[in-house]
Amino acid sequence: MLTLYVYPWVRQGVILVVTVIAVLMLMRLLFSFVDPNPFGTLGRLVFRFKKFTDGMVHPSASLLARLRINIKVAPLVTLLGACVVGYFVVQLFGNVFATVDGITVATAEGAPTRVLGHALYGLLAVYTLLIVIRIVFSWVMSHGNPVLRVLMRLTDPILEPFRRIIPPLGMFDISPIIVLFLLNFLQAAVAGVFLRSQ
Repeated sequence: MLTLYVYPWVRQGVILVVTVIAVLMLMRLLFSFVDPNPFGTLGRLVFRFKKFTDGMVHPSASLLARLRINIKVAPLVTLLGACVVGYFVVQLFGNVFATVDGITVATAEGAPTRVLGHALYGLLAVYTLLIVIRIVFSWVMSHGNPVLRVLMRLTDPILEPFRRIIPPLGMFDISPIIVLFLLNFLQAAVAGVFLRSQ
């Protein structure tokens, strides 16, 4: 069973990656407020460390610069972003593994309606997660970002019709909230019809 045996390893792997990023970003944050002699040993070490972590910090620094916020806090924003991405990765794998396990067990039991139920429930869960990821990423990424473009391509088919029906409230687009509510209702309906014990 993927949920029982593989998922804990995936979760621990994600936690390890996020922890490493957190340590690097906290060190970088500390170094951004300490200005050692650039010609001393510590100064050269700090320079190499900053150069090593520039790729991770650059997107956050660009966002903060556009918002006219001090870019010295970019490592903290990167750290928080890594936590959010790690959460989404763990949720995505959890939903996919639970769906595969449910389908496998239902197939072994010869229960085609439960197979269909697990497949539908899993697809709705993954699609819901994709919409949430898109919402969060759209706050911090430009529309030219390839990851955001893929998310938009995947989620626009359901979001666009609701955007045409539901006008924005000032500068706030509430159509994704309505879509998430609808998807949650559909998941509950699928679970109630196909997955509840008789």
